[in-house]
Amino acid sequence: MKISITEKGKVPVVSGGVGLFFEDLNYDLDGGLYAELLENRNFEAKDVHGEWDRYIVEEDGGYGWSAYPEGAQVGMKIKTDRPLIPENPHYMRVTAPAGAGVKNKAYDGVYLTKGMGYKVSFYARSYDYKGKALVGVYQGGGALVEKKVKLKADGAWHRYAFRLKAKEDAEKADFAFRLEKAGTVHIDAFSMIPENAIMGVFRRDLAELMKEMKPGFLRFPGGCVVEGNSIANRYLWKESIGMPERRRHNWNRWAVHATGPDNNFRSEYSHYGQTLGVGYYEYFRLCEYLGAKPLPVVSVGIACQYMSTEFVPLDDPELETYIQEALDVVEFANGGTDTVWGRVRADMGHPEPFGLEYLGVGNEQWEASPKQKDGVERPNEFYKRFELFEKRIHAVYPGIKIVGTVGPTVGTESYESAWKWTRENLEKNPNFIYCADEHFYVPPQWMYDNVTMYDKYPRVGKVYAGEYACHVPGSGAALFNAPQSNCWEGALAESAFMTGMERNADVVVMKSFAPLFARLNYQQWCPNLIWFNGKTAYGSASYYVQKLYSLYTGDTSFKVSTDAEKVYASATERGNLIFVKVTNAGDEEVEAEVEADFEVGELTNIIRMEGDLKDYNTLEEPEKIVPVEVAPTAPRKLTLPPRSFNVLIFRK
Repeated sequence: MKISITEKGKVPVVSGGVGLFFEDLNYDLDGGLYAELLENRNFEAKDVHGEWDRYIVEEDGGYGWSAYPEGAQVGMKIKTDRPLIPENPHYMRVTAPAGAGVKNKAYDGVYLTKGMGYKVSFYARSYDYKGKALVGVYQGGGALVEKKVKLKADGAWHRYAFRLKAKEDAEKADFAFRLEKAGTVHIDAFSMIPENAIMGVFRRDLAELMKEMKPGFLRFPGGCVVEGNSIANRYLWKESIGMPERRRHNWNRWAVHATGPDNNFRSEYSHYGQTLGVGYYEYFRLCEYLGAKPLPVVSVGIACQYMSTEFVPLDDPELETYIQEALDVVEFANGGTDTVWGRVRADMGHPEPFGLEYLGVGNEQWEASPKQKDGVERPNEFYKRFELFEKRIHAVYPGIKIVGTVGPTVGTESYESAWKWTRENLEKNPNFIYCADEHFYVPPQWMYDNVTMYDKYPRVGKVYAGEYACHVPGSGAALFNAPQSNCWEGALAESAFMTGMERNADVVVMKSFAPLFARLNYQQWCPNLIWFNGKTAYGSASYYVQKLYSLYTGDTSFKVSTDAEKVYASATERGNLIFVKVTNAGDEEVEAEVEADFEVGELTNIIRMEGDLKDYNTLEEPEKIVPVEVAPTAPRKLTLPPRSFNVLIFRK
């Protein structure tokens, strides 16, 4: 078979088109990327349950804390009078006999690395207890590492901070706070973070896996988290900055994912919350670490349309708050120190602007008329409200590239309507949006059938494929069932579909697989790019496909065709290098020859991924499906193994 490349119709490739989408889902922030090891560290947990438009939020500040040692007669009471932090008013009063206290659940326990230092801190208030607190990590009844801290008995809150160094590795150990003598103290705002955390905030192995992809951008903080399961539950970015202890705890909309009669409308993750230890300031700093452009997303006053009917009417003065939040995001990122929000950024330690270029307006809204709780259908007027946001934002910041949305599906009536509206506005105002966000979670055959989808798109209106992934039927995809959802069958289909994206780089200017992370045994959604537990992390087969597209893409894309079924290809050029990506989705090997109407040079290297369709990476076999280098045997010819994805590197 032949892989034919032509210069006719070549198009430029936008630099950094492969990016990352981050949403606080699957415990990938608290319990994941945020390096904090402790769970419900400030006693602000909520127990959230219910269903569509009927969510019950109950205070459960004692969640994740229990008596230590087990069975000890420890009094634990959550209180709010004279709190440490008004924004997070709950704290715990502990009354314990000598040597006893409380321990933290820490998800599935604390993992220690031999020789690693850990920064530990907490606040305590004592009125009459004059003894010491014993704070450390314990296993099997013994201390792995411990610090004795003398508490002040003056009736005021005091912060205590120190360093613990692990003398040995440990898994699923207990973090505990104990009293050396019998007594009563008040405690709040615990923290335990490894000293190797990136910027003191981000879990190193997860951040490094992100960085290895060399993403062009990072979209945050979601996702449905932006919208919230109710208007009150939406992400408030202004509450995510400043002193971490003062960032108001919010319940996570994924705490009520997939609730129903079978589980009494309560998920096993009903306490899933957002401490906001990582907020907008940290997200922007993470972008700097990654070398990625930030893409923050703001709410347009519509709660998640899958989970709620709530929205702020277009004529409600409250909508001005949402518009101002969008404007203030830009000022926080780019404003000088003489501006209100630029000064806030500077006071947090970053006087230089972050250089924000992109702003997402809305997540995956669509024009609809939901039936309200009073039984009356009312239009959410999404199109009109987006036009209002665009006009107000560009009046102040004409250079900001707004990322719009055409909803959560492709090929549907709402999608067609949204694209029609988008293109009509672009015809009148080319600066209306930079690109429109498309979302699609689809089976393998859909991806193969739609490899040429973007060939047929009008050249008015650019695409950001903001959330997409291949969901293999029967693999546990979409909901709860774990790493096998990231089998090679799905990643192979993604590699084929992405050849169509790359060939149409003039249309598809940005793309990001979703979701990014999942903590094993804590996931609400599958498949995911990266899996981890408290100790280690690994990339899925899909992670490596995305990585190859990110690392080996040029600045010019050519038209490419093949004359064999189930073989898909694209080609780009960077300097004297030509990168040809080829997916052989068939069950037979194929002898291939590359031809072009211009000089492509000689095939110098092949990077290949292959395997059985049901293969997937695991903690035990993290490199079962990974790229390997293969030496070419001819200048233009090669053998494509069955079920393989290949990156061919030609040098002129």
